[in-house]
Amino acid sequence: MLEKVNLHSRQHEQFRADVIEGLSASRKTLPCRWLYDDRGSELFEQITKLPEYYPTRTETGILKARAEEIAAFCGERAVVIEYGAGAGVKTEILLGALTNPALYVPLDIAGDFLAASAARIERRFPYLEIRPLVADFTDDFELPADLPKLPPRVGFFPGSTIGNLAPPDAADFLRRVRGHVGEDGRAVVGVDLKKELSVLLRAYDDDAGVTAEFNKNLLRRINRELDGTFDLEGFAHEARWNARNSAVEMHLVSLKRQSATACGRRFSFALGETIHTENSRKYSLEAFRRLAERAGWRVEQVWTDPDRLFAVLGLC
Repeated sequence: MLEKVNLHSRQHEQFRADVIEGLSASRKTLPCRWLYDDRGSELFEQITKLPEYYPTRTETGILKARAEEIAAFCGERAVVIEYGAGAGVKTEILLGALTNPALYVPLDIAGDFLAASAARIERRFPYLEIRPLVADFTDDFELPADLPKLPPRVGFFPGSTIGNLAPPDAADFLRRVRGHVGEDGRAVVGVDLKKELSVLLRAYDDDAGVTAEFNKNLLRRINRELDGTFDLEGFAHEARWNARNSAVEMHLVSLKRQSATACGRRFSFALGETIHTENSRKYSLEAFRRLAERAGWRVEQVWTDPDRLFAVLGLC
């Protein structure tokens, strides 16, 4: 059964409010969570398979190479709560290594995509109870009251998605996970590390144009859900490096002077004006350690690839 936590009743209104606020600002911006409707989630899974996009294959390699160590860190009979579950491919590695996992709770904002992913995991692990939950992990929510409360509970957050959150929001998220898993709980988090700029920018602007389609799908979603009139051909995808924030930024750049309507309002764009749609922050291990400590966690384990492109961290 696909459970929903305080989401669809308010998701549309929150999307509408974010679009009005973000496109009315002097520097236009939209929260990256709205990139992930069902189509956006499908496009992101395509991105993870691109040759330029190193994070997924690197993290997958770490999980495969260190599966036994990570499973030992999680403990026996673990209740695994995955935030932003997506396709759940990396989850299969973790679940396959765990000793008698008690329950898997995948959370995602895209309900149809989540249901398909949960069904595939269920076929792969028919003995495992699975409770998919439609929820926005960037917002406060309560887990269903009937989930097992005995430890160990393990929060699983792979894919470097923590880098999409501003540091205060990332700290809030980690505190939320702490509340979900309890003081005796643990977390396994993927973190993209700082590296050469050329490697970073190629990962967010691939030759096949899949990332561009993923970014522009946000305008398509506005057109579909908020009666928008955006000309998708009038905007181009651009990836930029923000050295101050140690982040790759995704923008939609207006290719002409134009206007579009959404939510019954008109928004004007100058030539070259952008909509900032996503940040992907890159951390040093020490910077992430400080962030985790501010949120009530201690970094207990660090697993990396030989080139130190990526890290999987065990928090307790």
